[in-house]
Amino acid sequence: MSVILAKARILPVSLSLKDKNYFVYIIGNERPTLYIGVTNDLVKRVYEHKKGIVSSFTKKYSLNKILYFEIFNHIEDALKREKQLKHWNRNWKLEIIIKENPNFEDLYEEIVK
Repeated sequence: MSVILAKARILPVSLSLKDKNYFVYIIGNERPTLYIGVTNDLVKRVYEHKKGIVSSFTKKYSLNKILYFEIFNHIEDALKREKQLKHWNRNWKLEIIIKENPNFEDLYEEIVK
């Protein structure tokens, strides 16, 4: 399994979000209420969440900030990690966000660069 943890504002130049990668991501709101998902196009998927195009849950709770993501080379690994994170308790999820993004900043502008 190969994974790259994303740090707030630090994305390796050699890593192109357009490459064939798979992403496990956490989006939230100001509370934060959290949602975990998986995609092969992080920019598009986060845009869809921001505009309320997908997931009635994220639309209902106005989850529009990408707070954390991990990058995988294989979909099987990404799906396994997504399931793992979904079974974690809330505090564990908050801890991984705080470790990489302590101010809960929206990382969207960083991933669209």
